This record gives sequence, structure tokens and C-alpha cells, in this order.
Amino acid sequence: MPGYRRHLAGATLFAGAYLAALAALYGVDASPAGLSLPELVVYSVALFGICLMFGIWPDVDTNSIGRKVFYSLFIVVDVVLIATRQFEEAAYLGLFALLPAVSKHRGWTHTKWAMLLVPSPLLIVPGILFPDRMLSGLPFYGAAVVGYFSHLCIDGKIFSLKRRR
Repeated sequence: MPGYRRHLAGATLFAGAYLAALAALYGVDASPAGLSLPELVVYSVALFGICLMFGIWPDVDTNSIGRKVFYSLFIVVDVVLIATRQFEEAAYLGLFALLPAVSKHRGWTHTKWAMLLVPSPLLIVPGILFPDRMLSGLPFYGAAVVGYFSHLCIDGKIFSLKRRR
């Protein structure tokens, strides 16, 4: 079973390929949404970070570094939601945060449909918040799917390669 270091290394390689593809798509001189160079660096680091985080996300269904990272983040967000009196949102976050904890390891969190569905808030929420820029979350969603994909590849859930003995 690959550890978190191997998943982070794989996500790093996939993130590099994703960022290179985005650079080729947008061109080196034409930054997305007219960002300045410092903004472009922050944007790239954010995409890279999202890719790394989703490279370890599927292992939240077991006692792992991924679980510690994400549940710490969930607690902080939940406390902020409660402090700002957004109780309904806090309740939904709590419900959804529990789902991986009550499932078996390499269960639904290690499926192709989860790879596409779990990161979907990164695509949907920016579209709701900025309706004039419906696809503004697409690069972030793409980074999350790429990171998730790297995890599933390393675990042999995308390509099942038979080992020779």
C-alpha cells in the first residue's frame, strides 16, 4: 500500500504536467484573466496545492496524514461557519465530512465517480458566486481531479497492471 509520500510525489508529477498544459493552453505571455506576474505565481501555487491535497484526499477513509490534514481544515471551516451563524452550512459540512469516516478503506473514495464528484464544489461554488464568470472555478476543479487521478493511478484503480513474478 503506497504511503502519503508516494502519493504526494505522484501528485507533484501530475501537477507539473497539469500546470505545463495550462501554460501551453494560455500561452506564456497571456496569463488567464489578465493576472499580473505575482498574481499568476499565487494562482499557480494554489493550483499546485489543490493538486497535492487531492492527491492525498482518497485516504481520508483511513487513519492517515490525509485525514489529519482535511479534518483539521474541516474543523477550522466549521468553527468559522458557526461563529458567523451559518448553522445550516456548518451542519452540511459536518455531515459530508463524516461520510469517508464511516466507509471502508478503498471504498467509495477510491472510485472514478468520486474523482469527478468530490471536487465539484470547486467548479460549482465559483459559478454561483460569480455568475458572469461561470467557468472561473474550472482550473481549480481540474487541479483537484488531476490530483485525485494521480492517487487512483498509484493505487492501481485506473490501470490495473498485472505484476510478473
